[in-house]
Amino acid sequence: EVDLEERLHELDLRSDLDIPDVPPPTDSTPEILKRALSGLSARWKNWWIRGILSLAMISGFFLIIYLGSFMLMLLVLSIQVKCYHEIITIGYRVYHSYDLPWFRSLSWYFLLCVNYFFYGETVADYFATFVQRREQLQFLIRYHRFISFALYLTGFCMFVLSLVKKHYRLQFYMFAWTHVTLLITVTQSHLVIQNLFEGMIWFLVPISSVICNDITAYIFGFFFGRTPLIKLSPKKTWEGFIGGFFSTVVFGFIFSYFLAQHQYFVCPVEYNSETNRFVTECEPSELFQMKKYSVPPLLQAVLGWETVNMYPFQMHSFALSTFASLIGPFGGFFASGFKRAFKIKDFADTIPGHGGIMDRFDCQYLMATFVHVYITSFIRGPNPSKLLKQLLILQPEQQLSVYKTLKSHLVEKGILQPSLRG
Repeated sequence: EVDLEERLHELDLRSDLDIPDVPPPTDSTPEILKRALSGLSARWKNWWIRGILSLAMISGFFLIIYLGSFMLMLLVLSIQVKCYHEIITIGYRVYHSYDLPWFRSLSWYFLLCVNYFFYGETVADYFATFVQRREQLQFLIRYHRFISFALYLTGFCMFVLSLVKKHYRLQFYMFAWTHVTLLITVTQSHLVIQNLFEGMIWFLVPISSVICNDITAYIFGFFFGRTPLIKLSPKKTWEGFIGGFFSTVVFGFIFSYFLAQHQYFVCPVEYNSETNRFVTECEPSELFQMKKYSVPPLLQAVLGWETVNMYPFQMHSFALSTFASLIGPFGGFFASGFKRAFKIKDFADTIPGHGGIMDRFDCQYLMATFVHVYITSFIRGPNPSKLLKQLLILQPEQQLSVYKTLKSHLVEKGILQPSLRG
């Protein structure tokens, strides 16, 4: 056992030595900020840079929300492409000396293939009526999965043809690198858009909770942090972790109350084929209708209230905020371990004081998966609107068969009068 541990340790050291040093990212801080903050210490300079850029990004995010759901989808797609670029670039820089043939071209080709598959599924699922009216799209939708497989198979064959003697292992390693990156970025961004279609509130509350936790944990850690939390992130502290948790839960509860009052945020995002626009108009579900709840006896003595009025969604916000605070940070820890493994400080230098786009969205991907699982497990039921869209694209004889079967079923259940038979 001792010999085995020594051999594993030697392999770890050898693998670390095999990784060449990656050039440190350049300082992309605007000159006007550098001059304005030149008199501050490095710690406070970083504080102000992070703060100013955070406010700028939040302001831009609110502007995109105002522009509508389609712009939010474009934002998600843009972030996905940039995160993919940052991770792939790290692999390319680390192993640039090997000059692998076709690596970068194949990486981007596989990105296009996977996006074509996932977003084609979304088009077929949510825009069936629109597709049915355009003959040129019907072929693409009908054979979508076959076309997607053929595109991927082409890339697979290109990879096999690109294999070079003495670099087989490294090429297969980078092939796996590309696919894991696709799994992290494309599939998760696809889930983000799926959540958005359920209602903008399912997009905004989770994302805002992660942002709130990131900001408040940094603030609490900056001013009160004393106890290290995890070795992977030496700057993270228990004080920041706990302060961020309570702040995020309170924020999620209040933010949910505000959003639940507006149809624009709570209605499912649907495409109106007549106006060629995304619409968010509906009768809000029970989740977004004010209800009266009894306060637990233990809290009645403290609050002095016997009942409280709130939206049911606010209770779900506790689950979303709790996950964002307790589990979401592990996405950041995972990213920190990844960066340490390849001896880099940040994924890129896109945002001054923050690093790359991936540095800011490392926790969001875990959150997207959780929200999607949460909706499908506890929220979503049968969707009559979605089922109706699927029925409308059937052939007339198929629609008639469905009609007769449904009519017979309703008569047997006593919902329709027997006089309506025939």
